[in-house]
Amino acid sequence: MAKALRFREDGTFKIVQFTDPEFSAESEEERAMEAMMLSILEAERPDLVVYTGDVIASAGHPDPAGAFRRACSVPERAQIPWTAVFGNHDSEGAITREQLHALQLTYPLNYAKPDPQGVHGSGNYVLSVKGRDGRDSAALYFLDSGSYSPLEYSRMGFYDWIRRDQIDWYARQSYRLTDGNGGVPLPALAFFHIPLPEYNDVWDFSVCYGERHDICCAPWINSGLFAAMIEMGDVMGTFVGHDHGNDYWGDWRGIRLCYGRTTRNAYLDRPFMPGARIISLREGERSFDTWIRLADGAVLADQPLHQPTGRLPGQR
Repeated sequence: MAKALRFREDGTFKIVQFTDPEFSAESEEERAMEAMMLSILEAERPDLVVYTGDVIASAGHPDPAGAFRRACSVPERAQIPWTAVFGNHDSEGAITREQLHALQLTYPLNYAKPDPQGVHGSGNYVLSVKGRDGRDSAALYFLDSGSYSPLEYSRMGFYDWIRRDQIDWYARQSYRLTDGNGGVPLPALAFFHIPLPEYNDVWDFSVCYGERHDICCAPWINSGLFAAMIEMGDVMGTFVGHDHGNDYWGDWRGIRLCYGRTTRNAYLDRPFMPGARIISLREGERSFDTWIRLADGAVLADQPLHQPTGRLPGQR
């Protein structure tokens, strides 16, 4: 029987987002991180765990597959369904994204799917969440945002972007799910590693909640995923990592653009405790709640308010 995610009897579905844990060498620091992750899972008891990239730090690692297996073991030990997309650090060493994706698919509680043919990257798939009536009630999109720009030396930036064929694939899946729901788009979320350029826009021109201590390392090319999500009308929120010192979210054109909370070191010169972002969906509603749980057990339900610093065209 195919694996299926389902809303609970109370109509909720909870996700824990871990981002940028960068599993590497076994160490006291890494064991402490694993213990923190398990404590968050015990406290929240989610229905799904999502790794949003940089699951491992593979550069120069003698056994990147072993590091990835340690990451896989965390939700497996907690007996919680899980899935992962990949970031720039995952495939810098002696392992490919394709190999990592194939490896995650071998785990009994992993819910990722094999890659669709002819679509750029590895780790592009969609999961539906069944309602209490057994029908698809929500959708979760997972996309490979790549690693480094193939056009770096032609002044097109440092980080990669989600490609046109991936956006076309997303649109096809969205059409399919909408058609199966009587022409009404399913409430949906999207998960990937590298933020979209619109993450800069929402911080500059909209009210946000949370902290920004890193620059937003979005690609310099806007390939149009955000526009496609607006057109399809299904995605309510996106969730990324990549920039360890950022955990803000804000509403941009009706879509909530959210950072996770780094699960490992934020590499800042000030305290910034690691943790996880929690997301709670409600069956039949086009909305979700989100909060942060920190390593010390504290819950950040209300993040700091940030007023926009820029002006949109035409504003005075």
